[in-house]
Amino acid sequence: MKKYLQRPDKIWSHENDLPTWVLDDNKYDSVAIDTEAMGLCVTRDRLCLVQLSFDSKVCHLIKFNADSNYDSPNLIALLENPKITKIFHFARFDIALLFQTFGIAVQNIYCTKIASKLARTYTERHGLKTICSELLGIEISKKEQSSDWGKNALTEEQKLYAASDVLHLQFLKEKLDEMLARESRMELAIECFKFLPYLAQLDCLGWSESIFAHL
Repeated sequence: MKKYLQRPDKIWSHENDLPTWVLDDNKYDSVAIDTEAMGLCVTRDRLCLVQLSFDSKVCHLIKFNADSNYDSPNLIALLENPKITKIFHFARFDIALLFQTFGIAVQNIYCTKIASKLARTYTERHGLKTICSELLGIEISKKEQSSDWGKNALTEEQKLYAASDVLHLQFLKEKLDEMLARESRMELAIECFKFLPYLAQLDCLGWSESIFAHL
């Protein structure tokens, strides 16, 4: 089995936006993205962190403190660029949080959790920790998942946890794409990904479940 990095070679920390030099230095057609918030309610809990990885070796952490005005033109341009694939795990939450924060619809989405549910129908376990273990042979820690992401200075443990959540997504996409193609479910996955921006907006407007219900 191919050996994958257990931790990034470098973690860059930024305030409020992705620096222009990051976009200039990276020639890419995909980026792995995750977010951290004060909680799991996108209409209540503020965005605290966006983490990105372009090449599975370097991670960029964009920190937003309580007094942030979320003026992030470079990050927004990246998220709205239809030519760049944005790889998430459980994209539904992340893009809803980004919509609630910036008022934008993220373009060109790939969700490893949806891909896993469509491809790995032999199991009900589709968490990032599980699929990293099965598909890549990597054990990741979720210890810092419920820590305080709103404080101004993150701990080194939080930074490493945040980086690990995006470090492996490109490789997971490759593995899951192989499985989706084998099971003839790639087209279905693509259509699910296309619907995610609308589902995220429905979540923010309170229609996440009821609009599809019989009653």
